[in-house]
Amino acid sequence: MIVGGVTYVIFIAGFLWPHTIILYLTSVLIGIGAALIWTGQGNYLTLMSTQKTISRNSGIFWAMLQTSMLFGNIFVYYQFMGKDIIDQHTRMVVFIVLTVVGVIGVGVMCLLPKPGSEGGGRADDLGGPFNALKKSFALFRTKDMILLSFAFFYTGIALSFFSGVYSACLSSTLRFPDPKRLVGLSGMLIGIGEILGGGVFGIFGSKTVKFGRDPIILLGYVVHMVCFFLIFMNLPTNSPLKGTSDPSHLPNGEPSEVIALLCSFLLGFGDACYNTQIYSILGSVYEDNSGPAFALFKFVQSLSAAACFFYSSVFKLYWHLIILIVFATIGTFTFWMVEWKAHRRLKAKPDTNAFD
Repeated sequence: MIVGGVTYVIFIAGFLWPHTIILYLTSVLIGIGAALIWTGQGNYLTLMSTQKTISRNSGIFWAMLQTSMLFGNIFVYYQFMGKDIIDQHTRMVVFIVLTVVGVIGVGVMCLLPKPGSEGGGRADDLGGPFNALKKSFALFRTKDMILLSFAFFYTGIALSFFSGVYSACLSSTLRFPDPKRLVGLSGMLIGIGEILGGGVFGIFGSKTVKFGRDPIILLGYVVHMVCFFLIFMNLPTNSPLKGTSDPSHLPNGEPSEVIALLCSFLLGFGDACYNTQIYSILGSVYEDNSGPAFALFKFVQSLSAAACFFYSSVFKLYWHLIILIVFATIGTFTFWMVEWKAHRRLKAKPDTNAFD
């Protein structure tokens, strides 16, 4: 995790000296670092949790993670306010602050207790990197992991949609009074939705775990379906592709900023529903193979995110929404299948973990 965190700091610091070669090199570096930090984080979360605390810890982690989206957007929103062109001073201030925050984050990771030490948790024993790689390939061929991969895939395209496509749609909808301002506010509302979802499932994790993870996934599914319908009604069909003054599908033909920001919140909240429960089920079902399990999760998620960015430049809005609806439906049902199987197995085998 520490090595992965360092690559993030290097990537951010690279914008202090903007150059094409530096951008390409640091982009490759952060890709490697992302694989390290997210796989390590999922593994660490699992090792420091039990069957009873994994849902709570996943929710708390997700809420803490998404505060960056809220505070980061607020910071950049005010730094860029009223500026059509970002001058050098503003750029330096933004990226120096972000670099310092990144360095502090890496420093905090250095202070985390080691699993299996006096800090608590279980020791991890994967038998070396090659053995871990073999376990990952073997795990990817199992029925449960194949089923979960559909849910992983959906989170990837949903991530690309709300982090890239949706903001592009808002900025391209020229009937909005101030599309650029709306994009900044949208990022904040997505962050608030993510934080609220993670916080609720973290605080009430000990209670929700009694009912299983499937009701929360169902909640996320319903929230996203409502959100996709509102997006379809509110934004022009061509908005992912170009600036447009086309009317929306609302009765008066004018897009609503309130609906746009509501959809931002719903996108974030629904995403929190899916991701917190995926973290929870991986930490529960694969507690002895959490490293390979989280590696596969991030692999499939990153693959689908890349696919979404690839087709986003040619697909109109309704195609994006159709793809999201199809994979949300399939991913939700396949997640339920694994969850119900895990619930039956858990009832038959009581938790033997001593630490809490």
